[in-house]
Amino acid sequence: MTTTASTSRKLGVACGCAFVALLACAKKEAPAEREAPASSVAPAVSAALAAPVSASAKAIPLVVDGPTSSVKFLMDSPLEKIDGDVSGSASGELAIDLEDLSKSRGIVRIDLDKLVLYQQKRADEAGDFGDRKKSEKQNEHARSWFQLDAREGEVTPEQSAQNRTAEFRIDEVAPAAPNVLAMSGSERKVLATVSGVLRVHGRQVKKSAKVELTFTFAGDKLASARVKTTEPFPVNLDEFEIHPRDAAGKFVRTVTDAIGSNLKGKLAKEAPVMLDLTAKAK
Repeated sequence: MTTTASTSRKLGVACGCAFVALLACAKKEAPAEREAPASSVAPAVSAALAAPVSASAKAIPLVVDGPTSSVKFLMDSPLEKIDGDVSGSASGELAIDLEDLSKSRGIVRIDLDKLVLYQQKRADEAGDFGDRKKSEKQNEHARSWFQLDAREGEVTPEQSAQNRTAEFRIDEVAPAAPNVLAMSGSERKVLATVSGVLRVHGRQVKKSAKVELTFTFAGDKLASARVKTTEPFPVNLDEFEIHPRDAAGKFVRTVTDAIGSNLKGKLAKEAPVMLDLTAKAK
């Protein structure tokens, strides 16, 4: 009996040690659990998007005019509103087929190095939002999240240069009225849905946006085309691996995790984007 009891105590101690060891391993592996699920992150790309090949020999080339174009986005949460303005940042090319808009193509590039964030805050959900102000802290966070600056051991100069450019390649156009030449007037408008590939932060996703196309003519020649979103299209931050990072630029957690933590109410998972682009004939 004494031998049996002693053996049982030894087995109990051994099992307890094994359990403690398993817990220690689990704690060491815990940080990995904060990584974004593979299914939520878009495919990585190392190169810029290639401009689409025009689907029509009749397509008229236009160049996106940065000074007269604007890109904005919102990040609303219960306790604060954050809006981003990327003025004068747009460039790119459009190829417009006026007889059949469905054959039109294009690519738009945004220089995120020109991103400026503004903030409105309130103490609780019952209060009013304060004045819209530029937030230096939020702007520092944005540059860190997008990894716009090179950091030794984290972001190479080549990676930061790539991260500074966001691109939307228009591969398909579904217009409400395909033939602009069948219309009259110096200004002609058409509603459409444009679809293609959005590349941000080294990740790319297929996206669609509802737009209003405004064509301005000088006599019988196309002078410019305006592409304006009629409703914001959402950009999921986790999908593009745009995450909160610490002062050293290291990954902290996904936006989804941060929303579920003590940062709940201070973050938004999606950034609805609005485009208003003007392209001029060459």
